[in-house]
Amino acid sequence: MKLDRLIWGILLLFIGGVLLLENFGVIDFYWRNVWHFWPVFLIIAGVNILFNKNNSQTGSIISIAVLVVTLSFLFFRGQQEPDRNSWWGHNFKKDVDINIDDNDDNDNDSNDTAFNQLKLSEPLVAIDSAKKTILNISGGGVSFNLDGETAELINADIKKKHGNFSLTKQTTDSTTVLNFKMGDKKNKWNFGDGGNDVDFKLNKLPEWTINMKLGAGEADFDFADYKVRTFRFDGGAASMDIKIGNLLPITDVIVKSGVAEVKIKIPEGSGCIIKTKTGLSAKDFSGFDKISDGVYQTSNYKTSTKKIFINLDGGLSSFEVDRY
Repeated sequence: MKLDRLIWGILLLFIGGVLLLENFGVIDFYWRNVWHFWPVFLIIAGVNILFNKNNSQTGSIISIAVLVVTLSFLFFRGQQEPDRNSWWGHNFKKDVDINIDDNDDNDNDSNDTAFNQLKLSEPLVAIDSAKKTILNISGGGVSFNLDGETAELINADIKKKHGNFSLTKQTTDSTTVLNFKMGDKKNKWNFGDGGNDVDFKLNKLPEWTINMKLGAGEADFDFADYKVRTFRFDGGAASMDIKIGNLLPITDVIVKSGVAEVKIKIPEGSGCIIKTKTGLSAKDFSGFDKISDGVYQTSNYKTSTKKIFINLDGGLSSFEVDRY
């Protein structure tokens, strides 16, 4: 058997075993802990190249031993409860004073924990309430949260450690387009020195379409009281928790993720169908019946006047859909 196939086989057995143990409640495994040690797989690849150039048996044993030791460490580390609230950096304490002076960016290391505050907003024009409103969100190393409603069209309260943020608005006769961007690509994957927090406030009058592209980070949105027609999420190493309401006849939820933890809550009175293309991902769809491979639906799907369509596409992710 080729060593490459053996290594891949061991990796798949490890991932499948962890997912199985987690699904049966034997262990609590925090994939965010493992994600931070992804460089060890580069080390494993390097060992494989160094010791197996001549396909020696000794080199194969060394490569497999390094892999087994690494996976054992990751298995142990993954069961430890994270000491941070996000996937990318250490959690800052709530009682730490937040420095909002932009001039401190170039100060000494004593200010490394300082966050700068920024507020962005767009006013609500009367005609906006009758239009379809599209909110495009992009960034990385950010924790996004929906923090209630506003009399304006949108508010964004930002606590930033790094990066530049912008909010722009474009309008047509039938559509309002809002673009919220983190513009600093250099720090998009900067996990080590803390992340950025963005608290949105949205107006409840418009019908919202929300497109979110998140390199790494977290999203926690409670849309129960908002008219959300479509929510689209494209994430890498991310954690997402959303709650959908029943104010519209049809709502679409589309999720495409790499290594992610995705939780979706939907109203019990709404009929829902889930279509999945999830590879090695874990799935927990409480209250759904399996119709065919990759297709699940609620018992009231055909009779309900409010319907939610969920499409899930993930590599190594955890998907959970609950009804409330």
